[in-house]
Amino acid sequence: MVAKLTKGFWQKVSRIILRNRILILLGVAAFTVFLAMQWKNMQFSNTEANILPDDHPATVQYNKFKNIFGEEGNAIVLAIRDSSLFTPSKFNRWNKLSKQLEAFPEIDFVVSTDNLKVLIKDNDKQEFVMEPFISTTPKTEEEIKKLKNQLFEELPFYDNLIYNPESGTIQTIAYLDKDIMNTAVRNEFILNDLADLVEGFEKETNLDVRISGMPYIRTWNTKSIVDEIGIFIGAALLVTSIIFFFFFRSFRATFISMFVVIIGVMWSFGILGLLRYEITILTALIPPLIIVIGIPNCVFLINKYQQEVKKHGNQALSLQRVISKIGNATLMTNITTASGFATFIILDSDLLKEFGIVASINIIGIFILSLLIIPIVYSFMPLPKTKHLKHLNKKWIDIFVNWMERMVRDYRIGVYITSIIVLILSIIGIYQIEITGSRIEDLPKNTHYFKDIRFFEEEFDGIMPMEIVVDTKRKNGALKPATLRRIDQLGNVIEETPELSKPLSVVNLVKYSKQAFYNGIPKYYQLPTSQENTFIMDVARKSSDDGNLLESFVDSTGQTARITTFMRDIKIDRMEEIEKSMLQSIDKIFPSERYNVFMTGKALLFLKGTRYLVKNLLLSLALAIGLISLFMAYLFRSFRMIIISLVPNLLPLVITAGLMGYLGVPIKPSTILVFSIAFGISVDDTIHFLAKYRQELAANRWQIKKSVYAALRETGVSMFYTSIVLFFGFSVFTISSFGGTKALGGLVSATLLFAMLANLILLPSLLLSLERSIANKAVLKKPQIDILPKDEINIKDK
Repeated sequence: MVAKLTKGFWQKVSRIILRNRILILLGVAAFTVFLAMQWKNMQFSNTEANILPDDHPATVQYNKFKNIFGEEGNAIVLAIRDSSLFTPSKFNRWNKLSKQLEAFPEIDFVVSTDNLKVLIKDNDKQEFVMEPFISTTPKTEEEIKKLKNQLFEELPFYDNLIYNPESGTIQTIAYLDKDIMNTAVRNEFILNDLADLVEGFEKETNLDVRISGMPYIRTWNTKSIVDEIGIFIGAALLVTSIIFFFFFRSFRATFISMFVVIIGVMWSFGILGLLRYEITILTALIPPLIIVIGIPNCVFLINKYQQEVKKHGNQALSLQRVISKIGNATLMTNITTASGFATFIILDSDLLKEFGIVASINIIGIFILSLLIIPIVYSFMPLPKTKHLKHLNKKWIDIFVNWMERMVRDYRIGVYITSIIVLILSIIGIYQIEITGSRIEDLPKNTHYFKDIRFFEEEFDGIMPMEIVVDTKRKNGALKPATLRRIDQLGNVIEETPELSKPLSVVNLVKYSKQAFYNGIPKYYQLPTSQENTFIMDVARKSSDDGNLLESFVDSTGQTARITTFMRDIKIDRMEEIEKSMLQSIDKIFPSERYNVFMTGKALLFLKGTRYLVKNLLLSLALAIGLISLFMAYLFRSFRMIIISLVPNLLPLVITAGLMGYLGVPIKPSTILVFSIAFGISVDDTIHFLAKYRQELAANRWQIKKSVYAALRETGVSMFYTSIVLFFGFSVFTISSFGGTKALGGLVSATLLFAMLANLILLPSLLLSLERSIANKAVLKKPQIDILPKDEINIKDK
């Protein structure tokens, strides 16, 4: 009954489409204009997406830290490693650059040699005062040398903050206004004002300025994403159009297909604007994805139209049958593809949820566009000429189909042995996969800002902030001698960890206070003894300037202190080792009954977010397999058919995972996406083949071999066409400068190639070998939906 209703439904749809051609085209045009008007609402992401949900403990702790100490990671650092900097003209020009930076309203404050403060003791007033490091502009090299020696040898407080004594590198730290951190103003300032300012300085001094910091990296990262969108779309259009033309040898068919997917791209941007979603590294992939996924729809529809024209030459009948016979099949395959993307919607990550929503909507949208535009446009055109139908009789196609039949007929045992060997090798490879990745691993390696990241890692031990918050549970507890000693003890643990920079905390200020108390002698840069502590802290409390410094390290009540360090770009497994070691040290140094201590910061959020994402993406893959299995069950109403259909689709995933192990490609957010996407796309071929196989069984009175070969010959060519288009289409992403996007493109392409071979060779082999258990009316019950109508199998006889 459902099958009859389905058949009648699609016949009715075909009549509606062909009788209302002008009206439908006007409707498509109007809707396209409407979505084009939403483009103005598109904006590129200026925020750093937090993968973790808001109620995750790591997010809660990070927000608690920000409520106490404000936004972290708002510093832009500029550095020079060049001995010629320490000449009067260049050194004074460097200080002038700091003044120019501070003059921008986007900059909150600057820490540099120009405005560096030196803590000294006023013996008359018995208090500490802050005096400028540079009181007058130095005019001679002797004065510069004196300042350099003072900075490097007498001010350990600024070691690793302003200078690196080993290499002589000097840096300036500019703190962005926190209100513009996540706005487009930040991007405009960094890409225009800051870039012009630094460029002018470099031209005047012939010095190479290195720039980094999280705002700087995020801005240039966003710019790279923006630049690549156009490249991806252009490359996807070029590659798919060339392949399409190679198969069909028709400019007309190629232009129609390109017209359809271009409108699909316009829709994808419009839906992003309509939903007010930001363009991220994932949503930026959707427009080219729509091209790659939309072309197979065009292949199926145009190929069917040309086959119909070749059989009976009746254009109206051909167009009607294209819609009624292929419409249902393409709808089902697009639903399975959309399901693979839609599984991301259940995840708590906004980044993946938005990607899943927009991708699944647009996949259904490109199906609707294909079904409407292709038949309607062809209805206004003359019948295809004989030369346009020649591709249906190409010799190489017959050779390819004959090869598939021969493999299935004569070498089934070899197919199974090969599959088992590959499966075993893949499982071995899977055990070699690491769940790893790093904060900057996927960033473009050939960019100036990536090279500068490496520079700052070498000079100042990293740029990724990690914070340790010490809550003493009592007012002014952070300045108690016992607390200071514990913070200093933990600081020593941090300093002994090679991947972490020297820590900065209230301990540094207290040590500096003791040094100042003893007239600035560097050897006294240490914590006061119990006897010294009372009078040194009394002097510190009287000092009016000292409070401003304390704000950076201790909250207003004196109860909570922070320890700031920076982490190198390291793999996640090493990050976990460091976290575990730090937590053990914290538990040992800070008794839980007296202190509440936790770790946070961008570095830790990335670690927790990656682990969380990998776990949830595995859940997404399991859900995709479950959903599509239910879909297959609804279509074929046979448990055995579900199992058989999953084998050629799961095996490619296992092979790809094995290859990742052998090639050293880690499991991380960018690579785990591959499996859900590839599974949702590859199962389309299985649905096409099994639907045709079932029809042939009914028509050939349950003759297994005849039905399998007929289904293979009928669907093999289209499956080959679409798989090749998808393979080269996804390969476009390998031109990306982002490591994650490159890996995504390469791995999806490889998986789809394996899936094509599995569906064309392994699936038919299984059907032939298991004919007695599956090829009977009890197992293959009447399907809920006839994907391909019954008269499809007899059309060639008409």
